[in-house]
Amino acid sequence: MSAPAEPTARDRKRWAQYLVNERAEAEVYRSLASRRDGEEREILLELADAEGRHEAHWLGLLGGEPARLPRADAGTVVLGWMARRFGSIFVLALAQNAEARSPYETDPFATPTMAADEKIHHEVVRGLAARGRRRLSGTFRAAVFGANDGLVSNLALVLGIGATGVGGPFVLFSGLAGLLAGALSMGAGEFVSVRSQRELLDATEPSNFADHVLPDLDLDANELALVYRTRGMSATDALERARSIVSHAQKADRSVPYRREVEAADDHEVVGGAWGAALSSFLFFASGAIIPVLPWLFGLSGLPAVLLALLLVGVALMSTGAAVGLLSGGPPLKRALRQLAIGFGAAAITYALGLLFGVSVG
Repeated sequence: MSAPAEPTARDRKRWAQYLVNERAEAEVYRSLASRRDGEEREILLELADAEGRHEAHWLGLLGGEPARLPRADAGTVVLGWMARRFGSIFVLALAQNAEARSPYETDPFATPTMAADEKIHHEVVRGLAARGRRRLSGTFRAAVFGANDGLVSNLALVLGIGATGVGGPFVLFSGLAGLLAGALSMGAGEFVSVRSQRELLDATEPSNFADHVLPDLDLDANELALVYRTRGMSATDALERARSIVSHAQKADRSVPYRREVEAADDHEVVGGAWGAALSSFLFFASGAIIPVLPWLFGLSGLPAVLLALLLVGVALMSTGAAVGLLSGGPPLKRALRQLAIGFGAAAITYALGLLFGVSVG
């Protein structure tokens, strides 16, 4: 595609903006690559090179480097700043969203190849982000659930008790008791849950139980293929795999017991560690549960304490909701507002029950 004979000033301004954005996005990928190694580093560097091809396209339309260039979009600038300093899963999640918003599909001066590239980039970044999510999922899940449970349950507790008309010290000690009881319960429950999941996975994964007898099997008459069929292989593939395994085992040195390494499943990585999940659940529940108690802890009581608690918890709920939205590749604001509505809804119900209980007692 070539530029029109007399491109408008608006066209050139848009091309220049595309140019600086492509350069900024390439720098984001290079910054992320500098914090990684192996295959992930290579993938990120190739993405940076692809952004360079798009940059060359806009340079060609502009007829060379313009004398003055605009600043990159604010979102891309922030993304680059985060990539240089953190290089975290959050940056990849943001980059995934940015690739999904590419304007090339509707811009008449962008080639179909460039529009297709951006969609593929979105899937590549999504795949990289998914790797990070799998590494984080177990502990992060416990942390987010713990923090939100602490925020909502203790806010509901202190508001419900406060609505009955009791004094500030009673509300404070009730909140601290709720914090400790909830944190211990969450930690213990998460430990049992994750440990049980890992034990279940251990029981369902392939094992090396019968590997030492493989060299003694008859190559043409054995049941090893049935083992692979129970693991989901077709009859043909299972038979081929069984013959290969037995043949290899029979050719091995008979003086050394044959050991075949079983392919490890990645489910353990998704579930996470029991101690890590329990500890993070305990700490994050406690960190969430202390927030509604802070106004009473610093001597406030009555309506001012309630309003400040609502403000603090609202900010925290929206922050955790936005974080989950970023990591999942969804819209952060929508997830933040959803968390806020759920948390405040639960607190409102408990507060209403507290008012009712206080009136009935009075």
